[in-house]
Amino acid sequence: MDPQRFEQIARWAEYVRTSDGAWKKHHTLFIDAQFEKSRAFFKRLAKQPGGVETIIDLFQIKNPNLITMVESWALE
Repeated sequence: MDPQRFEQIARWAEYVRTSDGAWKKHHTLFIDAQFEKSRAFFKRLAKQPGGVETIIDLFQIKNPNLITMVESWALE
């Protein structure tokens, strides 16, 4: 493992052990930001020519309700 990566993991583990639960807020904010970035990307993709079809094919979406949701992103 890369020494810098190992050091980052060790620092995070130490923070988790000593933060008395404060790490959960930081972790939640980070994870929520990742989901938001993903949603924003797929909404931008849906607006591109062939974007809706690309998303449906990529995730092999068969559920009509999900297809309608993806199609709605192109209209936002």
